Amino acid sequence: MSMYRDRVHRGSARATVLRTVGTRERRSHLTAPRVPTVGIDIGGTKVMAGVVDADGTILEKVRTETPDKSKSPKVVEDTITELVLDLSDRHDVHAVGIGAAGWVDADRSKVLFAPHLNWRNEPLRDRLAGRLAVPVMVDNDANTAAWAEWRFGAGRGEDHLVMITLGTGIGGAILEDGAVKRGKYGVAGEFGHMQVVPGGHRCPCGNRGCWEQYSSGNALVREARELAAADSPVAYNIIERVGGRIGDITGPLITELAREGDAMCVELLQDIGQWLGVGIANLAAALDPSCFVIGGGVSAADDLLIGPARDAFRRHLTGRGYRPEATIAKAQLGPEAGMVGAADLARLVARRFRRANRRRVERYERYERTGRR
Repeated sequence: MSMYRDRVHRGSARATVLRTVGTRERRSHLTAPRVPTVGIDIGGTKVMAGVVDADGTILEKVRTETPDKSKSPKVVEDTITELVLDLSDRHDVHAVGIGAAGWVDADRSKVLFAPHLNWRNEPLRDRLAGRLAVPVMVDNDANTAAWAEWRFGAGRGEDHLVMITLGTGIGGAILEDGAVKRGKYGVAGEFGHMQVVPGGHRCPCGNRGCWEQYSSGNALVREARELAAADSPVAYNIIERVGGRIGDITGPLITELAREGDAMCVELLQDIGQWLGVGIANLAAALDPSCFVIGGGVSAADDLLIGPARDAFRRHLTGRGYRPEATIAKAQLGPEAGMVGAADLARLVARRFRRANRRRVERYERYERTGRR
């Protein structure tokens, strides 16, 4: 009898843990309340917020620059609050999801570190939930973008997906069987800091030879500026385009010139794409996904980048010729992916539908109680 009671106790305790701290998205997104939620994408220079419905459609979007160079936690929290309250005036918002460019802990409550903002162990979820009086979900922006692509974009129908975001650096995310894999401490998917060249270029992370030093927006611009600074004949076209101001060379300009047929810019994108393929082959050896989705600003180069990446992937894939090959697809949702994914993940933690008037009364009463203390 005591063994039976012990088993029942362990079972009930386990059920309690699963109910309270279990991975939220294990609940099927199909059974989540089909209510509007707000997704927020926080970068180093802008905050974008949008109301998103259950089908991933953006009903309204607002954007603002981060209003203070300090990027202090209070400034960014005030900005988020203002955007959400503004959208709430026109939409019945039931939850808020935030995709932050930084490391988010496994509980999705704190931003452990953000490279472009002064967030260090910042309890963002609880602070915003207290101000907004609706459930708040916080996650890494690559995770939210990957979720959006899996739900509504290039990753639909895939049960093992890896997303790679090529921007200033390289971010990433892993989805398996409808759940984001965050790792024990919440910081899985930092693919950009895999070492691909021992003793290679110094990375701001402190190491050398990181993948993002060879396949990212920064790498693309660095190579172009070095050729221009050396007054290389192959760089004359881009030097003329920027009027000799080498600091004005940007990734979008390189992509534009490559589309126009500039040989140097085409070659630079091929180099970036080849390094991308090498890293993807390494990830395939470790994770064996069915699909890689390539997003971020650099992915706008399309087949100028992804074509060389596919070729290099096939050349470097371990066991090539004797195993199925993962597909490599360009992301479909563009710069709104992180926002849409954050909103959709927030729907999984949204409270059940309440009439707008009732929720406004509760919010008012809560603010009243807080103000009297």
